[in-house]
Amino acid sequence: MVEDARTAGYDIQKRTIHDWIARGLLDQPVRRGAGRGSRPGLHSVNQRKLFLLLLIKREEMPKLPTLALIPLGIWLWWGDEWVPTRQALRAFGTWFGAGARRKAVCHEAALRVQEQLDHPLAADTARTRLVRVFEAVSYRGRMTDSEREELERAARAVFEPPSVFGCTRVLRAVGPPAAAVTVEAVLTRTTALVAAMGELREGRMTEELLVQARALYRESKREYAELRPHLAAQATAQLSPLFAERTFAEELNSTGNDLLYIAGLLLTSPQARAAAARGL
Repeated sequence: MVEDARTAGYDIQKRTIHDWIARGLLDQPVRRGAGRGSRPGLHSVNQRKLFLLLLIKREEMPKLPTLALIPLGIWLWWGDEWVPTRQALRAFGTWFGAGARRKAVCHEAALRVQEQLDHPLAADTARTRLVRVFEAVSYRGRMTDSEREELERAARAVFEPPSVFGCTRVLRAVGPPAAAVTVEAVLTRTTALVAAMGELREGRMTEELLVQARALYRESKREYAELRPHLAAQATAQLSPLFAERTFAEELNSTGNDLLYIAGLLLTSPQARAAAARGL
């Protein structure tokens, strides 16, 4: 590996390679022989190609949590021949554990939720409360029943302000019917994300769950690719960013969150588990 790097013009030390293996950017080498005197292990051709790709991309994305999305994305679409599941699980943990749950990241996610749910007649205090509650739940990566109820109240105060919906029993829905934004949809997504975050944080995420999530991820991406133009055409200006076509960089950057959500659905939704079972 070191020789490959130097041949390609990169000065890298063995400790960097060992660190990348521990964090899932690379897989363990295959050992040759057994016992004392066994020869050094070798990485597969595909792993060596991945190594060179990581060296190239490190110049534009030097932080390891972001760099970990590369082997994770390759595993998602190219499979275990390139990146084994054991490595993908470590890479997933590196993306999540080292950088994905910073308060700034959670605050930005809360602002996006508030913007998607925003009603022009919602009170500023309601908007502030929604951001605060969502950010706190997202940062902790867990949600009790009482916290879910608090999040629902905060979301409804922004999406269905009492000054407009207080005297009615109408539940609001906006956007394309096939992907309507509702308070319940936000709660479903948040519950799934929090469940998956808990599994990662506590080290309970398994290779089996990750493989099931990959199958559901691929299927959902294919279905969405077919529907996206129609959804974008039906979306309001407020929701149009949700259905905009992603660049390659945007797709890569969203890999972690998208996979986290799918894994969370498998943990919380019987329908998602049934869909995964049919596809496996």
